[in-house]
Amino acid sequence: MSTPTVGVLALQGDVREHLEALAEHGARPVTVRRPRELAEVDGLVVPGGESSTMDKLVRAFDLQGPLRERIADGLPVYGSCAGMILLADRLVDRAPGQETLGGMDVLVRRNAFGRQVDSFESDLHVRELGGEPLRAVFIRAPWIEEAGPDVQVLARVESGPAEGRVVAARQGRLLATSFHPEVTGDHRVHAYFVDLVRRG
Repeated sequence: MSTPTVGVLALQGDVREHLEALAEHGARPVTVRRPRELAEVDGLVVPGGESSTMDKLVRAFDLQGPLRERIADGLPVYGSCAGMILLADRLVDRAPGQETLGGMDVLVRRNAFGRQVDSFESDLHVRELGGEPLRAVFIRAPWIEEAGPDVQVLARVESGPAEGRVVAARQGRLLATSFHPEVTGDHRVHAYFVDLVRRG
């Protein structure tokens, strides 16, 4: 498909920025708030936000079951920050009653880098995105503590106290990053995801 329809889960987070980044790379972006809208997309972005609140909103909008079904059926999904948490099969320090959508064989730690005041930027080298370093913005970000054998690690923190921590990964048609590529103007992650959607 030359122009895939890619939804952005529009319950919380940087929805507009993701829509613009997707359009820049040849997708037809749409917002998703209802099961019928989810049924019409070829791929989906789950943006950042507060993961336990997003979980509650997903259930309030009757999207949890449909999302889990589409993920199980192979829908390409990209989760950024809180989206990574929602795609994880397992969580460290989950909020009371918090559930995930699952799909990725990873153990994710919420707020792993600290609170809002601990937000930071760092350069990452992601082979799949070319030779130039990617400037990554981490805001109350998670990281992946354990990854299963079918998970491809795409990026790790390269320096500082968190050196070596996994902050980007892919499993089949699921892609997840700890950081927010929609806010930097470097949208290579979105281009990579749109290409993933095109390839089905």
